[in-house]
Amino acid sequence: MNAWNAAWRDAALPELAACEWDLLVIGGGITGAGILREASRRGWRCLLLEQRDFAWGTSSRSSKMVHGGLRYIAKGQFRLSRDSVRERQRLLHEAPGLVEPLSFLMAHYRGGFPGPRVFGGLLALYDALAGKRNHLYYPLQQLRYLAPGLREEGLLGGTRFFDAVTDDARLVLRVLGEARAEGGEALNGVRVVTLHREAGRVCGLLAEDRENGRCFTFRAKAVAQATGAWCERLHPSADGTRIRPLRGSHLLLPGWRLPLAHAFSFMHAADGRPVFVFPWEGATVIGTTDLDHDEDLDSEARITPTEVDYLLAACAQEFPSANIGRDDVLSTWAGVRPVVSDGDLNRTPSAENREHALWVEPGHVTLAGGKLTTFRLLALDVLRACAPFVGRAVAEDGGAVFGPVPPVEVPMLSPALRARLMGRYGREMPALVRLIESLGTERVGTTETLWAELAFACERELVLHLDDLLLRRTRVGLLLANGAAAELPRVRALCQVRLGWDDARWQVEEEAYRALWRRSYSLPDGEEPLS
Repeated sequence: MNAWNAAWRDAALPELAACEWDLLVIGGGITGAGILREASRRGWRCLLLEQRDFAWGTSSRSSKMVHGGLRYIAKGQFRLSRDSVRERQRLLHEAPGLVEPLSFLMAHYRGGFPGPRVFGGLLALYDALAGKRNHLYYPLQQLRYLAPGLREEGLLGGTRFFDAVTDDARLVLRVLGEARAEGGEALNGVRVVTLHREAGRVCGLLAEDRENGRCFTFRAKAVAQATGAWCERLHPSADGTRIRPLRGSHLLLPGWRLPLAHAFSFMHAADGRPVFVFPWEGATVIGTTDLDHDEDLDSEARITPTEVDYLLAACAQEFPSANIGRDDVLSTWAGVRPVVSDGDLNRTPSAENREHALWVEPGHVTLAGGKLTTFRLLALDVLRACAPFVGRAVAEDGGAVFGPVPPVEVPMLSPALRARLMGRYGREMPALVRLIESLGTERVGTTETLWAELAFACERELVLHLDDLLLRRTRVGLLLANGAAAELPRVRALCQVRLGWDDARWQVEEEAYRALWRRSYSLPDGEEPLS
């Protein structure tokens, strides 16, 4: 693959705009990446345009879970759960090291819901969809050894089952890498201004390079829009449905403050909603909320003081002896879910259907809603809708999303680290290994991220701004105190030249990053995170 960096982007943009495309994809989250991947695998000439950064929206700020949607079974949404379970199993098989199994525990309390029998019944259906038994009940004495620190009052026992967890932003980058390896292209920092129509059919679009204000016209046989909560800007719904943006917020704690070997699922005492406390990237996450998001979608979503209280109360409910408080919070994040609604705001956010919808007009298909786990199936639905415009058939051929990873021998990497890197970088492992051989295997602070990964991102992952590097290509801005402020001098020494930034540009980027982190990834209203 050609170099994928800012210098390449500047040179390539006019050339890409001059091409005739089979498909233009708008939106660089997991859904857009999946559409690009499935189209490129079938030989379509396809290009993806993202107005901010890849995974900038929901796909870097989700709950990180690749799951079958157990609660959808309880709502009778069996097809959605079936599809999710099967796609979860596919991802676990195809992308080890990136999508990893995670043990979940549901503690059962006297008089609480769901009880062991009801929950066991739901899990029996869940297991049937997966094709294997995946759960086990533990009585109280065994549960104490498995999960020390749980609230003891009224505790009967607990049920253990398995789902999966991922780094959602790295999943997007890996899928985009697979698409580019088979001829697709992707650009960030390119905002679609308007769609072009001829004879009542969409035939392309006008887009602006947000880095310098240049405008370009792109032509295509079909345009697929996968912009999540932003989709109504280019295609207002005409069938009575609408996007209901729902915010899900999370707290992240240092792993040592609440060390967990399992994810814990339970119902919040305040409203009966399911919440989770789970291990992720060596830290501990408390999430999530589910609220209407009424703020400007062009500004990064952020947690509110009320949500902080809600999540801390959830943690105290399940782990009272841990005494987790605001001083323990390392960072926060909030994402906006694009949920398809019929407009009935009397329905609570958690009661909304999580099914997706397609809006189709000649030459243009918009995907609304959907789940991270089923991104491949969503992509196939979009391609089938685009196929008549492109003049190609689309069949479910069962082809893999992720191609083979080149064999690499790196004696300096432990088996666990090697597996982690292979899952995240796939076909690009040889290029990453060359940097590891040069820079070594030192980690950034207390994280699992190597300094070589930052260098790799600067050279080969289209980093346009510092927050791209620290919040999405890597997660050190979430996992280290104050957005990794203590590491910024060394980040600068390693990355400034690789990014081609002079001193003035670096200063602007660092100030913007620090302000963004305080505004959207720290505690709200001046509450200071752990330092």
